Amino acid sequence: MIALSFAHQEPLVFPSRAECEARLDHTCAAWRAWLGERACRGPWRRAVERSALALKLLVFAPSGAIAAAATPSLPEQLGGVRNWDYRFSWIRDSAFTLDAFLELGCPREARAYFWWLMHATQLTHPRLRVLYRLDGGAHTPERILPLQGYQESAPARVGNAAVGQLQLDTYGELLQTAGLYAQAAGRLDADIARRIAQTADLVCRLWREPDAGIWEVRSRPLHFTQSKMMCWVALDRAVRLAGQGLIPARHAHRWRREGQGVRGFIETRCFSDRMNSYVRAAGSEELDAGLLLGLLHGYADPGHPRLRGTVEAIRRELAHGPFVHRYSGEDGLPGGEGAFVACSFWLAEALARCGHIGEAADLMDQLIALANDVGLYSEEIDPATGAFLGNVPQALSHLALISAACAITEQEQR
Repeated sequence: MIALSFAHQEPLVFPSRAECEARLDHTCAAWRAWLGERACRGPWRRAVERSALALKLLVFAPSGAIAAAATPSLPEQLGGVRNWDYRFSWIRDSAFTLDAFLELGCPREARAYFWWLMHATQLTHPRLRVLYRLDGGAHTPERILPLQGYQESAPARVGNAAVGQLQLDTYGELLQTAGLYAQAAGRLDADIARRIAQTADLVCRLWREPDAGIWEVRSRPLHFTQSKMMCWVALDRAVRLAGQGLIPARHAHRWRREGQGVRGFIETRCFSDRMNSYVRAAGSEELDAGLLLGLLHGYADPGHPRLRGTVEAIRRELAHGPFVHRYSGEDGLPGGEGAFVACSFWLAEALARCGHIGEAADLMDQLIALANDVGLYSEEIDPATGAFLGNVPQALSHLALISAACAITEQEQR
């Protein structure tokens, strides 16, 4: 055991060995007690518990926010330039975060996170930023440090310029999160309910615009299919919340009408008959693993033939063993990247929801084996070597693991 002592403008007091050991014992007991209260079950219980601990450690206690990762600028390709700062909280993670906390039996963490989310987004209401600082601030300028970077993977960045992008999927995630919270709590605060309704009004105006998409491409904006699907989710959740009397229903008819328009756009412009799959963007023939979220967030029933075709196309074109790449096509950046861990878990969950429970379980077993010695995952993995790439531990990877494990276990018990 190593004890580090520090003081500021006061005498430095060195604790005794016995005091250090007592503090360590107390810390271990507190963490074990917290984990003992979690609702983890199923064949991947150990992995879910390790993921729960990782998420708890990523929570910024003063605000309740959860960091996307604990590190900045670890490369997605050694020697490459895809090196980002993930020490912020992304709206895209919000629905998975709240759902994970509720599934694990963490009502306090769920409540704290939701209220941080409402506080942070109030500062930019009705527009959403892609990400917010852990204290709720929205100012995250990106700058380059005079460093070589990990294994000479420059540039080393702090801050994140993606904050200024338009990413329409964030609105769907926010409304989905509000719906989950309202279902658990049975109500929404009146001011929050009003803001949720105003956000749905904004989606009615924004959904026709091209955007940077969930993957924050730095090429020109496109009409990304996953973004449109999440706009539909936003309007659908608003209609549901209004129907339950949880948000003002004055514009519900407009939300319903615009939702039909979004679906019409997707079904006529974002599906490839040749590939029998939804595509990455309107008019393209490229694929995007983010489209799996259309199934997971309820854009259509898992039995919908177009969604089933999309799952199969992603398995065929983007998956290689347990590894799934995010998308095909250009993104405005040089070089490549590894397989995206969360996408693999999304595929496992999608397979289970489509009734392929055995295949989903087999994929989960392979993915669980990819964790490091303490059960952590990075953002990406090199399929050739198994080396971790990108920032670590990555919250989204662990959130996707928990979601997939719970979904597969639930499907097996039906």
